[in-house]
Amino acid sequence: MSLAFERTQAFDQAGADAFAGQIMDVISSGAVAVMISIGHRTGLFDTLADMPPSTSAEVAQAAELNERYVREWLAVMVTGRIVTYDPSRQTYELPAEHAACLTRDAALGNLAVFGQHIAILGQVQDDIIEHFEDGAGTTYGDYPHFHQIMAEDSGQTVTQQLFGTILPLAEGIIKRLEAGIDVLDAGCGRGGALVAMAERFPRSRFVGYDFEEEAIAFANEAIAAAGLTNIRFEARDLSGYDEKHRFDFVTTFDAVHDQKDPESFLARLYGALRPGGVYLMQDIGGSAHLENNLDFPMAPLLYAVSCTHCMPVSLGQGGAGLGTMWGWETAEAFLRKAGFTEIRRNVLPHDPMNVWFVSRKL
Repeated sequence: MSLAFERTQAFDQAGADAFAGQIMDVISSGAVAVMISIGHRTGLFDTLADMPPSTSAEVAQAAELNERYVREWLAVMVTGRIVTYDPSRQTYELPAEHAACLTRDAALGNLAVFGQHIAILGQVQDDIIEHFEDGAGTTYGDYPHFHQIMAEDSGQTVTQQLFGTILPLAEGIIKRLEAGIDVLDAGCGRGGALVAMAERFPRSRFVGYDFEEEAIAFANEAIAAAGLTNIRFEARDLSGYDEKHRFDFVTTFDAVHDQKDPESFLARLYGALRPGGVYLMQDIGGSAHLENNLDFPMAPLLYAVSCTHCMPVSLGQGGAGLGTMWGWETAEAFLRKAGFTEIRRNVLPHDPMNVWFVSRKL
């Protein structure tokens, strides 16, 4: 009896049918995710959250959008069980319990922000397929709206929690910031967290570096509008960064894993700190071991973002391509090798996808 025949005899039709249904649900959910991105970017969720049950024409008018497009989008939201529909009145409603994670002031955090990642995956698919064959990498400029998405995500996971939750992780740093110290945010993106600190602590001096000129231009506009004089931003490739003993406090917010060489990068940040300096690092909190991530929050999304963005961006710089899920174990080992001491790992209730390291330089 052949092996092929044995496999045919053992075929579980019910299991195959159930799995096919699972795949159909996955594909439908992917389509809903793209529509969630559209609902976020057009402001439709925010509009619906403030309206009673309304017709598609009323929703479109309130959102200042085309009714036919709004009606078809609403159909996705209804069949995706996000918006409720009353067929007798032909009205739509976003339940408060659903709005709680889909609007810009959502009580549970705005998960619609992450829907934008799914939309980007589709836009870069053709290039990524080519790189599956040639092994090449990408650049940050290959990803539309990337810094906007990261700024939105950082706004709710970092900036909103900065003074009450995050900075207190580094014992004594708030008093030092109030007295006046030198601070670097490496890989600052659009700089929202650094601007917030500069406003709160006028005696301290703040510097933000990022590779992307578009992000730095946005950050410079922000400090000009705020009239801040204790902060500056600079477009700078940090792969060769080598300032010595310049800063008392260094931060990175979700910026290490997609560097060309994260291990060298952390060593360089260690060198930039003065003795007694503190390093606060936010990065993805998954494990370096795949089997430990089966129940990690949104693990498939994080691996997908890694495959299409974080890993190829590092490879595009000639780097190691460790990827989004490089693992907290790897990060901790790199911090120790860099020379940091008193390394403490924290996971915060409002941000289960990330890990927060506080490390010190003797």
